Parts: sequence; structure tokens; C-alpha cells
Amino acid sequence: MKRHFYTFSLIACAVSITLPTPALGVTLYGAGSLRSSLTKLTEAFTKDSGIAVNTYFGPSGLTRAKIENELAGNLKTADVFASADLGNPLQLFQKGLSSPVENFTSNRMVAVLRPGLDNITSDNLLGFLLDPNIKIGTSTPLSDPSGDYAWQIFDKADKVRPGSSQTLKDKALQLVGGNPSAPPVPSNENNLVYFLKTNPLADIFLAYYTSGKTAQELEAGQDLRIVELPDYLATKADYGLTVIKNADPDAEKLAPYILSPKGQAILANYGFTSPYSTPVPENQGAYGTLLALSVVFAMHRKLLLAEKQIVKVSKP
Repeated sequence: MKRHFYTFSLIACAVSITLPTPALGVTLYGAGSLRSSLTKLTEAFTKDSGIAVNTYFGPSGLTRAKIENELAGNLKTADVFASADLGNPLQLFQKGLSSPVENFTSNRMVAVLRPGLDNITSDNLLGFLLDPNIKIGTSTPLSDPSGDYAWQIFDKADKVRPGSSQTLKDKALQLVGGNPSAPPVPSNENNLVYFLKTNPLADIFLAYYTSGKTAQELEAGQDLRIVELPDYLATKADYGLTVIKNADPDAEKLAPYILSPKGQAILANYGFTSPYSTPVPENQGAYGTLLALSVVFAMHRKLLLAEKQIVKVSKP
């Protein structure tokens, strides 16, 4: 019996020595709108480099707070943060929690329409948004940049029709992006398809172009229609990339891969556009700090009113 036990122990030791220990890999936290594209991109990165990538996707504002909390608690957190805006990663950079921020791709806001609204065009869109009978869906300001961008659209509308900004903010339904009062979306459902068709709480959803494109590519979303915003409401979304302090050394390989021609081509296949704004400056003296901080403060001022909005959702 002892001889059998001894033989088994030797085999077990040999197995433990010869089998490789699985690598933990790099951890990437990304905006929800990047889920499909960055999943494809990280698969390509792993194939090319042999480096595994663990991913987490969610609203960028909440994700930035998650990173800060994990760092404060000395917990494992992201190595790389890919946000749907520049403001959230800039906050990490200005607190000394990450590297300088790079605008790695861009998106734009559009109106995604439920079936049946065939008479809406870019030219008459604002009139329909203000129509009391039309329900508007948005993401959640502060928690998610898509909600912040929607609020920017409403502020732009105010310059054309004074008073319309508050009207639009009051009627907007914050259906995604971290609103705890929003109805949960089944795991097998696309957000836009769900709220425009399956559980139609909105007639028009202000969303990213890439999100609308993804929804249309689904069989259930083929009859959704994307309408571009008129020039006076057009809103671009610049996405920011930063490497978190004390990141895994392999993070320094993933971030450049995202910015590489191959990474950019993958993002372009999902409807994103190459970054065409200037990189956010590094913290090079007082001027660099002041400029970067001014971006954060400007965004903060734009969003102050959003904090006062009552979170509300139409009853099904």
C-alpha cells in the first residue's frame, strides 16, 4: 500500500512540475460600446503575442470609479482602461493613477428609430424629439458617456429652440448605462432592440452609431433605422485609452496594439473611426496639467445639471 502511495506521489509531483502554470494575462476594462470590437481585437492580440487578455465591459463612468476603488483597496484591477470618453481616463491620470491618455478611436451619436417612423429625417428630427407623444431613450449621464453626449445634444438644441434643453432632459428615459431603476435587459437581448421593439419603452434612442449598426446587423434589429443628427446637433465621441499604474508589463504591448494599424482596422470594421483629434498632452509642467485639467473641468461643468435630473423610466 505504501509502495502504491509512493508511486502515485512521484507521478503527481512529475505532473505538477511538467504542466505549465496558466498565465493570468492582461486585464482590460472597456466601455460597453467596445464589447464586440475589443473582444475581436484582444483575440487577435492573443493570437499574435501569446498573451492572454481578461476583459470587463461596462459604463465608463462606473468603470472608472471601479478602478479607483480597487486601487484604493489594493485589489486586482485593470491594466488598461479603454473609455468611451476622454474625461474619465483623464481623471485617473490627473490623480496619478494612470499614464497619459490617448484618443485611440472615435464614434458619433445618432438617432436609432423604432419601426414605423419612416417620416423622420435629419432635417425634422428635433421637432419629433420635442413632440410630447415621442418617447426618447438615452443612457445615464455621469455613469455613462453616452448619456453625457445625449445631454450635450439637448444643450445644442437649446441654441436653436430656447427652452428645449430642459424639456428634452425632463422627458428622456435613462434606460441603460447604470440607472438602477431601469428595467433589466435579458442577457440574450440587444439593448436597442429590446427597448425599441421587444419592450418598446422608446420611439427614438440617442445612441452611438456603432451601437445602432450592431443592432441592425441582428435579425431582430434589421428594421430599426439610423438617422444622422443634423449639423447643429452633431456630437462626436472621442474615446480615451490609458494604462493603469503598476500595470502588468504586457499592458505596454496591448495598448500599442490597439493603436496599431491592425487594431485600428478591427475597430473600423465595427464602425469606429480613426482618432483625428490631437493626443491629450502629457503632464509636462504646469501648462500640461492646466490643459488636461481644463478638459475635465469643462466636461464637469456641462454635466452638473445632469446630476440634478430625476432618474425616471416609463412603466411598461
